[in-house]
Amino acid sequence: MKILIATAVYYPMINGVATFSHNLALGLAKRGHEVMVICPSFTGKKHTKMEDGVRVNYLKSIRIAIYPDQINTVPPKKKFFKREMPQIFYKHGLWASVAPGPEIKKIIKRFQPDVIHSQTADPIALWTAYLAKRFKIPLITTGHTYPDTITDQIKFLKPIKKPIDAMLSAFLVEYQKHGDYATMPTEMAIEDLITKKRKKFRIPVEAISNGVDLTAFKPGRASVSLYKELGVPEKRPIALYVGRVDPEKSVSLVVEAFNQVLEKIPQAVLVIVGDGTDVGNLRELVKKLGIEQSVRFLGRILSPKLEQVYRLGNVFVTASEIETQGIVLIEAAATGLPLIAVDKGAVREVCQNGKNGILLQPKDVVGIAKGLVEILGDKKLQQKYSEESLKIAKTHDINHTLERFENIYQKMIQNKTR
Repeated sequence: MKILIATAVYYPMINGVATFSHNLALGLAKRGHEVMVICPSFTGKKHTKMEDGVRVNYLKSIRIAIYPDQINTVPPKKKFFKREMPQIFYKHGLWASVAPGPEIKKIIKRFQPDVIHSQTADPIALWTAYLAKRFKIPLITTGHTYPDTITDQIKFLKPIKKPIDAMLSAFLVEYQKHGDYATMPTEMAIEDLITKKRKKFRIPVEAISNGVDLTAFKPGRASVSLYKELGVPEKRPIALYVGRVDPEKSVSLVVEAFNQVLEKIPQAVLVIVGDGTDVGNLRELVKKLGIEQSVRFLGRILSPKLEQVYRLGNVFVTASEIETQGIVLIEAAATGLPLIAVDKGAVREVCQNGKNGILLQPKDVVGIAKGLVEILGDKKLQQKYSEESLKIAKTHDINHTLERFENIYQKMIQNKTR
């Protein structure tokens, strides 16, 4: 099949949509399909690149300074009389294609895809949806985003966040229902974002996991050289966070909880992997709490080193409340880590309370601390949760995800020819 994937974010950006789009494209190409990706250019200039059998068309784009690009390191916030100033604009803003219609039209005419798979409701996706209908090409849309993911980053929207979130939610659903088939990563995401509007949804809707590569993310011991390279002490209990370090991820709550953990397990270490707009605040918090010797900020780490970094941890912890699934949770589970997470969004489909980890209510700092002490201090419990994490991760194998999308593509193509 000839498959065109349209997305607003793509590797080397680091977020769930970019990671999924990248994994989907490479996975389909390995299975013998002809795959093309269209996404914004990260230089601003239009160009094309081949990567592992996937042709990526980077469209002409501009920087949107109100949102960080999640590629470059986010610079520290400026201070005024030793106080950090609010960050409204970012030096390295998100790249976006503002008027990509003519470029996309040329690409579709030249490539002549059998099916189009769109990931986000941005200008690229909207133009792609319009052109798919015009040229009678089957269109599959996948929804990844809760509105909070967008609005929490745009500071000047804070006073009107609730009505904006409601409008965005309605827009995202409206966009998806104009395809021929809609998917989301979990049943709970469908329940949260689509179910109330199901009567207006006259196309099939299916939950398909984002999936991870279980041949890459798997249990094992981190090498001695990796500990030394990253400056992480060996043979000490390690709590691990991997992901964007932005306010909506609530990593500050993990740091506050870890401060309490040190009272019971003083040799413990918190390792934070990722970058974002909240790194400066977290460093200040760590300094204020006087726990600099027990916290490591490793910054943004990409594959294949990322798979090794997961093996440093004894437990994975997050306080995020906005996950439509949470690819990092699946990656951690696939590595055999016990999980501590917030029982909100679709997290409970990966982190199952008392089975492979601990689910907590939002903003429960004391609960996070107790959970970390419980798991880090009990090797038998770690082993029990680890075994269950591996079982759960098997249901999120990227190969199952690819097979299910292949079946949908084929079904849509067959329906078109009838």
